[in-house]
Amino acid sequence: MKYSSIMRRAMLLVASCALLKHGGFAHAAQSAEAALIAGMRPVVSAPSSDVAALPGAQAVKPDPTNASDAANTTSAPDAPANDAQGNVAELMQMIHDAKLSELRTAYNGSYGASLFFYSQQVTYYVALFQNKHFWRVIKSENMDRAEAIYADFAQQTVQLSEVEIRRIRLQAQKAYIEDIITMSQDQAKRLQADLDVARTQQAKVNDHQRQTLGEAVTLHAEKEKAQAELRQVQSEVMQLQRQTEFGLPVSKLP
Repeated sequence: MKYSSIMRRAMLLVASCALLKHGGFAHAAQSAEAALIAGMRPVVSAPSSDVAALPGAQAVKPDPTNASDAANTTSAPDAPANDAQGNVAELMQMIHDAKLSELRTAYNGSYGASLFFYSQQVTYYVALFQNKHFWRVIKSENMDRAEAIYADFAQQTVQLSEVEIRRIRLQAQKAYIEDIITMSQDQAKRLQADLDVARTQQAKVNDHQRQTLGEAVTLHAEKEKAQAELRQVQSEVMQLQRQTEFGLPVSKLP
């Protein structure tokens, strides 16, 4: 009896272990099935010591070749930067290959905005650039959205170029004023040269006038003296003539 009861207990213990092991495998299978339905590789966990002890039972790492795993391992902040850089490089390559039609372009200063169309894929590219270097590129298949973005970019070029256009105008005004200053300085030099010549000539004229006036005064005095001598000589001639003709008949006028 004792041996039979011992044997019965041993059989019950073996049956219980088998049931426990079977239940662990069923739990693992259900977890795997649920994970596959969710589109992810299962991560097998060991809820009991029986499952952990199973050969080959380990956590499955994400597979980079799986699309869902690759999406989960990609960091979100890097995606927009890569997309923006990709759009710029893609647009530059397509322009180089002459695959695009340029629909609109607006220039303001060194800034510009362009709307391109890729007919094979009915896709629009809107670009904002400065000095022919692309700054921002937006890709869209919606015509209305592309037109709206282009209008916004064109308005941005107006605002961005205000300081640049003001600098160009101020530079032109400064150059114009400098040219006027140069012309005025040249005119001042010419006038100063004329004034110097006039002053020099005026001094010569003044000297000549003083010299001439002195000579005129001297000549006037000499003339007066000569006239006085002439009158004296004429008087003497008349006296001598009267004395010579004294006693002679006076000639009558016809």
